[in-house]
Amino acid sequence: MGCESCHGPASGWLSSHYAMPATHASNVAAGMIPLEKPQVRASVCLDCHFGSDKPGQFVTHSMMAAGHPRVSFELDLFSSLQAHYNLDADYVKRKGRLDSLQLWAVGQAEAVKRSTRLFTNASLATEGMFPQFYFYDCHSCHRQITDNPAAKRTFETNPGRPIPFGNPPYNDENMIMLSAVASTLAPGQAARYDAAAKAFHAAMAQGRPQAAEAARALSFAAGTLSDALAARHYSNDTAFQVIAAIAGKAITPRLTDYTGSAQAVMAVDTLLNALVREGRVTVGAAAGIRAQINRAYVAVSAPEKFDPGSFRAALGSAARSIEALR
Repeated sequence: MGCESCHGPASGWLSSHYAMPATHASNVAAGMIPLEKPQVRASVCLDCHFGSDKPGQFVTHSMMAAGHPRVSFELDLFSSLQAHYNLDADYVKRKGRLDSLQLWAVGQAEAVKRSTRLFTNASLATEGMFPQFYFYDCHSCHRQITDNPAAKRTFETNPGRPIPFGNPPYNDENMIMLSAVASTLAPGQAARYDAAAKAFHAAMAQGRPQAAEAARALSFAAGTLSDALAARHYSNDTAFQVIAAIAGKAITPRLTDYTGSAQAVMAVDTLLNALVREGRVTVGAAAGIRAQINRAYVAVSAPEKFDPGSFRAALGSAARSIEALR
């Protein structure tokens, strides 16, 4: 992957961006993409790691059948994995301070916005007479099937999805996390967003026109949340609040599936790491509860063995231990 994949065409700034008197502002004016802005970074990352309507950037179910991994997105974690810079005083002076919680939260909002916007495009959302299964929860179909009448049911109904029993659900892992974000960081918009998410799920059982219209409404609600999250201030306690919300009574009943649960434990881990970097939690204290977070990871280590109850218990234990450090 080349530099320009993320930073943009470099002909206007390549020869000058590292020399005096160049500044970050002058580099951006010359065409560099301002990746320090959470919404801009999310948009760039989503193009390759989630999909877009640009040529060659949309992952199909056929590609997954050929071996492409399941598509999932978490901006702060992806940023950490791709980091090739130090967040030192010089970085802060040039570009400002990055906030891990803000990156994570905006990333969730932008992922919901992108997914539902792509879904409104009929050429992407359908494939012949079938829906494009890229948009759906993979493991709602890819689960063990048996003729044994005594077999235990391997799924739970989800209170956030008012869909007919047996319908494949839309992949709502980012929607669930954004509900936790909205309830704590943008409470004035939370009810409107949650209503739009539920209406979208319900519309999936009504028909393509109704689902597309509901997707547009949900995409707008997610975009409005993204704007609010990108503009707000984040206090020292904010990450604690979001972790508590993810493991709280409103969200955990919706962690019925592998994808949403994997997203939840990644979120708790990401936000704990942010608390350590910000000095709110010591390295030793974080290490002391690592085993509990690892138990939650074990619960999502294999989709075919996923047990919602065991996962929720492990996540709740980890969240309570983090809360005790507050």
